[in-house]
Amino acid sequence: MISPENSTREATLRSATADDGPAVAAIYNHYIAHTVVTFETEPVEDAVMSERIAESLNEGLPYLVAAIDGKVGGFAYASKWKGRCAYRYSVESTVYLDPERTGGGIGTRLYEALIDEIREMGMHAIIGGISLPNDASVALHEKLGFAKVGQFSEVGYKFERWVDVGYWQLTL
Repeated sequence: MISPENSTREATLRSATADDGPAVAAIYNHYIAHTVVTFETEPVEDAVMSERIAESLNEGLPYLVAAIDGKVGGFAYASKWKGRCAYRYSVESTVYLDPERTGGGIGTRLYEALIDEIREMGMHAIIGGISLPNDASVALHEKLGFAKVGQFSEVGYKFERWVDVGYWQLTL
C-alpha cells in the first residue's frame, strides 16, 4: 500500500477511487484525441472511467493516482495480462500523466509505487506495451528495470497510419 513517505509537497500518491473517474478520463482522453499511445479512438465518458477504476479495484489490482494541489496529475494501474489461469501471476502495467506534468518525475514515482504494490501481491511478471516510437516511455520502462522482449509491426491503425507495439517485461 502507499505509505506516507510517498507524499511530498509536489505530489501525493494514493489509491484511486471511482470518484477519480472524471479526472482520470480527462487525462486519458487527451491521449486518445492527440496520440497513438492508446489505441482507443473515442473519448471515454467519466462514468465509464469510474466503472473501470472500480472494476480494477474490485479485482484486487492496484490503481493509483498522483494528486497535485488536490488535482489528479497522473494515474497508473495494473490489469490482468491474459484471462487464462496460467497467466495469473502476470499483469500489464499502464501509466499516464497530465500532459502538463510530464518530465518532472511524477511518472517515475507512480510507476515505482505501482511496481511495489504488484510485488506485494505476489505477482511474478509485469508487462508494459508501448506504441512505437515513444522514446520517453521506453526510457521510463528501462530505467525501472524492464527489458524489451518483443515487437509487433503495424498492429494498430490510428490517425491514418500503422503503429508498431513493443513489449517490455520486468520479472519480479
